[in-house]
Amino acid sequence: METFKAYVIRRSGESLAGQIEEMSLDALPGGDVLVKVHYSGVNFKDGLASVPEGKVVKEYPIIPGIDLAGEVVSSSHPDFREGDPVLCTGYGLGTAHHGGFSEYARIPADWLLPLPAGLSLREAMGIGTAGFTAALSVDRLMHCGVTPEAGTVLVTGATGGVGSFAVDILARSGFEVTASTGKTSQEAWLKRLGAADVIGREDVAGSGAGPLGKQRWAGAVDPVGGPGLEDILKNIRYGGAVALSGLTGGTAFNSTVHPFILRGVQLLGIDSVFCPKDWRTRVWNKLGQEWKPERALSAGIKEASLEELPEVLQSILQGKAVGRTVIRLA
Repeated sequence: METFKAYVIRRSGESLAGQIEEMSLDALPGGDVLVKVHYSGVNFKDGLASVPEGKVVKEYPIIPGIDLAGEVVSSSHPDFREGDPVLCTGYGLGTAHHGGFSEYARIPADWLLPLPAGLSLREAMGIGTAGFTAALSVDRLMHCGVTPEAGTVLVTGATGGVGSFAVDILARSGFEVTASTGKTSQEAWLKRLGAADVIGREDVAGSGAGPLGKQRWAGAVDPVGGPGLEDILKNIRYGGAVALSGLTGGTAFNSTVHPFILRGVQLLGIDSVFCPKDWRTRVWNKLGQEWKPERALSAGIKEASLEELPEVLQSILQGKAVGRTVIRLA
């Protein structure tokens, strides 16, 4: 091909503007593997890349898209050959290195994974960074001793990408799940994903006004962060844990030492960007097999074209998105 389509964000003074552009392969950054992109998932971080206050992109112009799945066109690395189905999430993709909202991408081989058995390219991007982050969160909770027998697990931001997949994976693993959301109109959908109970954001605090509240949950998956994290921590049961992965609710929260030293609560930071490759591979393989989030994939994945991407980015920044959207590129 001589040219291909990509969604490019450029800076002009203090403002940013994105549009579809015709590009050549010479414009792509270095890497061992050239991939024909079939799908790219849309994440909150992609929305941040499109606005000046987002502060996630190192340098513009950039092709955003922190996820991609596609087929190898050419490779100079022995691990990948022409025709191999692959996926990439994290690292600098879409923030420091041209990303997935493009018909072609050139990527370092160390960033790529073979497509896990049990997943199609579309399903892999339906899961994407959001579902992978949810799976990492569940994996860490289990590693820290949170079991179905220990009690209910809370999931905040449950209608979002991370939250909806966490509900599905936890329920599939035998946990009773309480889903917290500001979109209580989605209660029926969340229960189809596996939630036993759905509560509003304001119900997470309960009635505890002091440094410790009622021991309500064995653990929590929190992709929201912000002030609400204080209420989650003080309502976690003895020996429980909170897996924190997001900042849609803000970057700061107030708390005390009491949940940590009186109840042995653990606060677990979840990073999907630079997750070690052996852990990354193991969790992705589980997502294709015993943790495959069938309900979330069938009930919560919407497909859009590259031309519709600006509207999708606006929706996710405004907190209107429900479930996941994938951009179809091939």
